[in-house]
Amino acid sequence: MASYQKLLFELDRGVARITLNRPEKRNALDPELISEVHDALETTARDESIRVVLLQGAGADFCSGMDLSTLEQSMQADVLANRAGAQALAALFLSMRRHPRPIIAAVHGRALAGGCGLATAADIILAAHSAQFGYTEVNIGFVPAIVMAMLRRSLPEKRAFELIATGEIISAQVALDIELVNHVFADQTFSSDVDAFITKLASKSASAVMLSKQLLYHIDALGFEAGIEAGVEINTIARSTDDCKRGVGQFLKKTR
Repeated sequence: MASYQKLLFELDRGVARITLNRPEKRNALDPELISEVHDALETTARDESIRVVLLQGAGADFCSGMDLSTLEQSMQADVLANRAGAQALAALFLSMRRHPRPIIAAVHGRALAGGCGLATAADIILAAHSAQFGYTEVNIGFVPAIVMAMLRRSLPEKRAFELIATGEIISAQVALDIELVNHVFADQTFSSDVDAFITKLASKSASAVMLSKQLLYHIDALGFEAGIEAGVEINTIARSTDDCKRGVGQFLKKTR
């Protein structure tokens, strides 16, 4: 594992913990942090001992969005430089989508703008009760462009448009109500509740979870019949895995 300057990495019992570690900057994203998160994800994708990836923030917030100095520099940069910056964030989001393991975003404090986008790019979002979410880019004349493909798949069209057009900051409870997040836990027990959730997820068949994630996202762009056919292929592959053979054998033994 590489040495990182702006994040912490820990591997414990099949769980890779990636912690954004710029608490003095509310874990704001800059090119170096984006690159380090991307590298950590690519590294964990190659490690078959990892069952779950947990993405979290150090200090009071998950991630406040893009670093102010990075924003200021982008205003002076030419179109090619800005395109390269956008492509780096897009590559990070795509690596999360393509990662063979489930990625859990554990959000406390604020997840705003690019930070909210980073959480949205995860497979599951767990939120502390006091957490806040917002695609606030419109407030500075900007657009949450790169995350929009994932947001559009997460929420109904009109709700997604309202969030990006108003830049409204919403509570964890509202985020749960509109199904932007999966679960909300009490602030006092957030850490232990997150640990319990990921421990349970990590106990599931790694091959089944991997194939399920792969199929779910693959059928995004497919028509109905093509989606069914893709299911046939994954069904066939799943039957031949050791986990499935073992699981079916144990199930049959119980029922006889």
